[in-house]
Amino acid sequence: MNNSLPPRILPPAQYSFTLACFRDSLVPQLQNICLVSPSMNTSFFLLTGFSGLEQQYPWLCIPFFSIYAVVVLGNCMVLHVIWTEPSLHQPMFYFLAMLALTDLCMNLSTMYTVLRILWGFIQEISLDSCIAQFYFIHGLSFMESSVLLAMAFDCYIAICNPLCYSSILTNSRIIKIGLTILGRSFFFIILPIIRLKFFHYCHPHILSHSFCLHQDLLHLACSDIQFNSYCALMLVICTLLLDAVLIFLSYILILKSVLAIASQEEQHKSFQTCISHICSVFVFYIPTISLTMVHHFGKHLSPIVHVLMGNIYILFPPLINPIIYSVKTKQIHSRILRLFSLKRY
Repeated sequence: MNNSLPPRILPPAQYSFTLACFRDSLVPQLQNICLVSPSMNTSFFLLTGFSGLEQQYPWLCIPFFSIYAVVVLGNCMVLHVIWTEPSLHQPMFYFLAMLALTDLCMNLSTMYTVLRILWGFIQEISLDSCIAQFYFIHGLSFMESSVLLAMAFDCYIAICNPLCYSSILTNSRIIKIGLTILGRSFFFIILPIIRLKFFHYCHPHILSHSFCLHQDLLHLACSDIQFNSYCALMLVICTLLLDAVLIFLSYILILKSVLAIASQEEQHKSFQTCISHICSVFVFYIPTISLTMVHHFGKHLSPIVHVLMGNIYILFPPLINPIIYSVKTKQIHSRILRLFSLKRY
């Protein structure tokens, strides 16, 4: 005679409740096991996107795709006009072409991950891809600052020493300036970038943006990050801060030279030469300073604020710069109007 009790069958409601409790307790542990991987070269990181707005991704992808499309078309149009118009083959427009190319590359460096998240594809990114992405993001940011400094130097020569303009800014010197900007922007960040490859990432591999940033990856590392922290600080001081100071000093000298001109009409004409560049300087440095302040002093703010500021930092300058130069620079404005009129007829 079998005295074993028959198996107890739970009611459907109680069974569902027990299964839900088991799932809720087990899934976070499995996620932590997956995310806290001690592996260095095979690690994957989770791009957060817009936390809390996942249901609105189908709608958010429309404005983001439109912005990326406008950035690509606007900067490509500026580059096309400068390339095809012989009268624009001058130092001022060469620097403008460098700025447009930098903005275009900055746009392309983040477009892949941002749109992939909003379109609902997988949100993971490998360590190698993450390092490559923020190498280009930070390098292009330094490059844009350097180009703005070169454009400030161009304005200074054009206003304060116009007779020697063509002899100072020769084609060979512009090529040397361009190569110096490239080396200054991308060479000095190689060492801290390489070190990130060999860090141990023991914290949950969750990044706070739709793209990779250096400070985000440092927060996940359990290795000694002092060198990278100090190196990043020195790079910011020697590039962004130094460039901002030199741009400010150049405009003090420009203002002093312009105020010495007796004719108000000549003063107005001189200011018009630099107005586009001044707008681009504000468009670049205001989001950069704002993002830095949010990262250091806004830890209590909503994650949406951090993500929003990160996207403004990436998208705002490439979006606004072509508009500024298309509207404020007469030569670019007239050539673009002529381009559209030729297409129309």
